[in-house]
Amino acid sequence: MIAKLGIAPIAWSNDDLPELGGDTPLEICLAEARRAGFIGIETGGKFPGDARELGPILAAHDIGLCGGWYSGTLLDNDIEAEKDRIAGQMALFKALDAPCLVYGETAGTIQAERHTPLDRRLRLDEVQIRDYGHRLTAFAEWCSGEGMAIAFHHHMGAPIESERDLNLLMNHSGEALPLLYDPGHMAFAGGDVLRVIDKHGPRISHFHAKDIRARVISGLDRSKESFLDAVLKGAFTVPGDGSLDYGALVRRMADVGYEGWFVVEAEQDPAKAPPYEYACIGHAELTRVLTDAGYGITESPEG
Repeated sequence: MIAKLGIAPIAWSNDDLPELGGDTPLEICLAEARRAGFIGIETGGKFPGDARELGPILAAHDIGLCGGWYSGTLLDNDIEAEKDRIAGQMALFKALDAPCLVYGETAGTIQAERHTPLDRRLRLDEVQIRDYGHRLTAFAEWCSGEGMAIAFHHHMGAPIESERDLNLLMNHSGEALPLLYDPGHMAFAGGDVLRVIDKHGPRISHFHAKDIRARVISGLDRSKESFLDAVLKGAFTVPGDGSLDYGALVRRMADVGYEGWFVVEAEQDPAKAPPYEYACIGHAELTRVLTDAGYGITESPEG
């Protein structure tokens, strides 16, 4: 089995909280990510949207594009309108050989609302999730037919947040809709991080290696504090520095035959958690647990 190690730029610059690394140049992010050993990086707000500009920048740092967030609105939007919205990002990702677009639902989400408490997030009933799942499936089929797969990202503060939500979405969507699995978000939502892999392993096409600080999450007042408040308090960190058993998680991913990207994504305050230092911690821990689980780790962006 083959694993590729990538990282998200959010540790260097948080697009939802500009005070966290807003003045950090993209060049520093790319240089430090590569120096830490990562061969891929996901996109962020500071990345050029034109492949003719971004391609040479990535090549200069010997790092590839391993995905990136797309702010989907299919919960409220129709499929034809969504096709128009995604077209530019799809063209960029195709040109740079990214493995997928990370589809995050932003219609109805509170994840970027600083003053909206966690327990005020939108909750969908099964009929609503069924209808949403049908639209997502049709959209995913179209995206795949256009040459760029999407991977659905369950997320704190979003309409699909909990294990129950995700189970319903997977039940009411087709195999054409792959899943991005993020055990950090699932643990924050109170889900069983291993059971999700057991249930939905064959649908997982992308993996965000996010860890949590359980004491921070357990101390939150969800009736008053927001998702971004939790981020500022240090709810998330990298594998090797948090509360999740990444050895068990990776072994379970190996059991279901997952191969591909393991992308460190841990939004933190860079003043408290220096991005390069924590990137090295995450890389070292993933290398250790992946090797123990029998993975071979690709060392080149061209691999």
